[in-house]
Amino acid sequence: MRLAWAILAMAPLTGGCVSTVWNVATAPVRAGAQVVDWTTTSQSEADRNYGRKMRKKEAREGREMRKEEARRRREARRDDD
Repeated sequence: MRLAWAILAMAPLTGGCVSTVWNVATAPVRAGAQVVDWTTTSQSEADRNYGRKMRKKEAREGREMRKEEARRRREARRDDD
């Protein structure tokens, strides 16, 4: 009977041990998942990167068009003189 009471008395103390064992056992899986997350691009990240790339491209094209228009206007003024 004393053994049963000793086991029952120690049961709450093993909760921390079980938790630690669980964390140690699942650590490689969590680490592997983190590596996969770092090495892959989610769809939202891909969309965000594509949007950024397109905005930069449109801004560059806009600058080039303004420069070309300014050059044409200068040439037109020279031709009128």
